[in-house]
Amino acid sequence: MSLNIVVLAKQVPDTRNVGKDAMKEDGTINRAALPAIFNPEDLNALEQALRLKDANPGSTVTILTMGLPRAAEVIREAIYRGADGGIVLTDRALGGADTLATSYSLAQAVKKIGNYDIILGGRQAIDGDTAQVGPQIAEKLGLPQVTYAEEILDCKNGYVTVKRRLENGFEVVKSPLPCVVTVNGSAAECRPRNAQRLMKYKRAVSTSEKAALADAAREFVDKHPYLNIDEWSAAFVEADPEQIGLPGSPTKVKAVENVVFTAKESRRLDNNDQDIENLIVELIANHTIGG
Repeated sequence: MSLNIVVLAKQVPDTRNVGKDAMKEDGTINRAALPAIFNPEDLNALEQALRLKDANPGSTVTILTMGLPRAAEVIREAIYRGADGGIVLTDRALGGADTLATSYSLAQAVKKIGNYDIILGGRQAIDGDTAQVGPQIAEKLGLPQVTYAEEILDCKNGYVTVKRRLENGFEVVKSPLPCVVTVNGSAAECRPRNAQRLMKYKRAVSTSEKAALADAAREFVDKHPYLNIDEWSAAFVEADPEQIGLPGSPTKVKAVENVVFTAKESRRLDNNDQDIENLIVELIANHTIGG
């Protein structure tokens, strides 16, 4: 049984190295101040997609990402690991989108792709931590959804069987296809780049990137169609202008406050049992620790 698999992926700022310049005065992320990376849990979702592809000969994995044209880097990374191709949904009109507008835009792109069997994505993106986009896409497409996926156990006869992580254990559920599955970061890590695929696709570029190439490089890409990464606009996916970008985003940042934790006082202890015991007694007495 061959499958048409769509993986939702996002290029995000690396929030592991957040500094004082990470936020702008208007409350938005200063993406120029942070390196861009493949959203970690989307990589977990990609691995599940590639395992499905391995188990079902003839299957295809298409990456869908929304962002600036440079988000094509996410698609290249996925192709190096085994994906077949991808689409960058990019348009100035899409800028400033909250989760509602983002999910609408991506749902429109998925409709344009069409003929999909399963849609996979990470549980959440590290630049928002909302875990809302995947479920919202499922609702907009009218599809069943499985969240907190730990592993896709089986996919046959029109159903997918998924192991989900719960607070105190696991459960196994079965869903009809097509459906949306969001994958936890605790799922299997994504496989590394394949050296042969890296050499074959390292010159893959999006439409915007190709326009900036020198003539010789552009001609090389034109002679090798597999190196072209599609770019789609809001108009191409027939998105309603009132439901995308800022007009379609009811969520607004009212204020952002930087909180810096500083110690009010400090105390140096000698390396002996009595000083440590006295400190513990004091912490218990002021209810810092204990009951």
